[in-house]
Amino acid sequence: MSFSKNLLTHLKVLFFSLFLVVFSINKAEAYPIFARQYFSSPREVSGRIACSYCHLAQKPIELSIPQSVFPNTVFEAVVKVPYNKEAKQLSAQGKKVGLNIGAILILPEGFTLAPIDRISQSLKTKTTGLSYLPYNNSNKSTFMVGPVSGDKYDKLVFPVLSPEADSNAAFLKSAVYVGGNRGRGQVYPNGEKSNNNLFAASTTGIVSSIKPIENGKFNVTISTNDGNSVTEVVGAGANLIVQEGQQVSADQPLTSDPNVGGYGQVETEIALQNPQRVQGLLLFSFFILMAQIFLVLKKKQFEKVQLFEMNF
Repeated sequence: MSFSKNLLTHLKVLFFSLFLVVFSINKAEAYPIFARQYFSSPREVSGRIACSYCHLAQKPIELSIPQSVFPNTVFEAVVKVPYNKEAKQLSAQGKKVGLNIGAILILPEGFTLAPIDRISQSLKTKTTGLSYLPYNNSNKSTFMVGPVSGDKYDKLVFPVLSPEADSNAAFLKSAVYVGGNRGRGQVYPNGEKSNNNLFAASTTGIVSSIKPIENGKFNVTISTNDGNSVTEVVGAGANLIVQEGQQVSADQPLTSDPNVGGYGQVETEIALQNPQRVQGLLLFSFFILMAQIFLVLKKKQFEKVQLFEMNF
């Protein structure tokens, strides 16, 4: 009897653990998977990164990486996504919740995420709880992370491994691109507007009715001057700023703008440094230093000879 109870208890714990794992994975992959499904390349010719199609508001981000690295070296790429920690966003259900953050890092060819056995303990601490996703099979040097809670993470750290010296990577400067967003987007990849958006009237007329519908949404009916009516569907949680009987014009806002987040992207350069070049530079600098020292010593010797001849 006790064996059956123990077995049942273990099964419950196992089921609950699996539920948490599945739930967290779905939540973590919700937004990055949109970009992967709808955009084959993370960055188009114009320079825009895929995230900018859904996150329309512009906000600044910061990227910190070394100017140059040696081959087969682990280093950090730090993406800071600043925002007001007291700000709240609308969830899909229309509730006020905290903001989440995410980032996409586009590295030069040959650069990859560092394997776990190459990451130092301090770097492991900085990346605890972060799950990195490759963009797709054809973009092996592009990685995404998030969304994660902005209250828990003030920056996103990518552990990066530089290519080996005998690989196809060139010892030149290469561009690094990064995009970072905070908060939900205004447009879904299929073109549908999210509720984290400003809703406006599509025609001129009088607001004849405002009726709540399913999932917290509203139907705002506008009667036009020609006797027709147009119904605008307003997303869940929206703050209506019009009322029945009010005259509205085309493109006039029906709600306030709930968006408190935004997206930003920056680019910089990183150089893969050839160790032989550095060794040659150090050797050349050493010879220059020794030459300068010998010149100074020779000058002192010449001055002593001149002084001796003058005294003689």
